[in-house]
Amino acid sequence: MSCRISELVLDCRDPEALARFWCEVLDFVVLDRDEDGVEIGARDGFGGSQPTIILSRSDDPPQPKSKLHIDVSPTDGDQDAELERLLALGARPTDIGQTGEESWHVLADPEGNAFCLLRTPVKPV
Repeated sequence: MSCRISELVLDCRDPEALARFWCEVLDFVVLDRDEDGVEIGARDGFGGSQPTIILSRSDDPPQPKSKLHIDVSPTDGDQDAELERLLALGARPTDIGQTGEESWHVLADPEGNAFCLLRTPVKPV
């Protein structure tokens, strides 16, 4: 017996705006929405090929640094091309103490949540 990650929950001030950003980044779609937030995921939905992300409305102040972050990998291009695409979508470089020698880029989404763009491409789902 084992478990599988089925959902990731991210507290945010503007679930709709963050859903638009992450849907573009991950090629996800909106699966559900209510007054508390938005659920996004792969087209095969909850329990499918990838975990869904629930963007949950919260008025709590953002935490300075989360102990958990998302890593993404390019699926149909190289890291440099994907970096340019992510920056055009609204991501921005952020410093969490990296040395500059890393093979990944540390970025922040529009609400300041850090995530990493890895070098190694993966096959699309």
